[in-house]
Amino acid sequence: MSQTPAWVVFGQRVAYLPAADALVLADLHVGRGSASDERRDILARLRGHLDRFEPARVVVAGDLLHATGSLPAGVAETVGAVVGAIEDSAAGLRVVRGNRDGMLAAVGVSATDSVRLDDGTVVCHGHEEPAADGDRYVVGHQHPAVTISGGQRRPCFLYGPGQYDSADVLVVPAFTRLAAGTPVGTLGDGTAVSPLLAPPAGYRPIVVSNGETLGFPALGDLDGLLVGARGYET
Repeated sequence: MSQTPAWVVFGQRVAYLPAADALVLADLHVGRGSASDERRDILARLRGHLDRFEPARVVVAGDLLHATGSLPAGVAETVGAVVGAIEDSAAGLRVVRGNRDGMLAAVGVSATDSVRLDDGTVVCHGHEEPAADGDRYVVGHQHPAVTISGGQRRPCFLYGPGQYDSADVLVVPAFTRLAAGTPVGTLGDGTAVSPLLAPPAGYRPIVVSNGETLGFPALGDLDGLLVGARGYET
């Protein structure tokens, strides 16, 4: 069995679904960092992906925002710049509501609990079980990362073929670079796990490095090879 799904083209912290002509990213957590630095970083990387894939639509799979109380200064401006960059590319935008997105209305963004794409994929945040049935699921929330011996941590995707209600699941890493990531070696070991990831043993880490997509065996087959230490809490 292939370690990577044929229905996805992987980018740095994003997934492009050719059959749906959709770019999916998650967990921007706008407001977590300094407004100006955060805005420049997010926009530069987002525009790079928009130029590369030229998607018809962009789906944010939850946690566009970080703050759950009052909004920090600059958040509305950053969100507006993100929306503007997507509109300038002629792509449509859909936002899925994440567990930290209670203040989306304050920044003028509407959201739904899930989005069903033209190819039957359901995009949801992943903090709770999806209400919509899908041919496959793409989620965020978990902020997966791999920690290699030596301490180097990298964001990764998790691919679970047939792992949720017999459907494939793809977990995308956090788009923000301010989240350290949850080491996948700790999943199921006291770390809070998305209901779509329970149990996590059948999920395969996928790392994008220097433009190359690297697929690994399932977590259950990597026991002892991935370093633990709890990361950013979702």
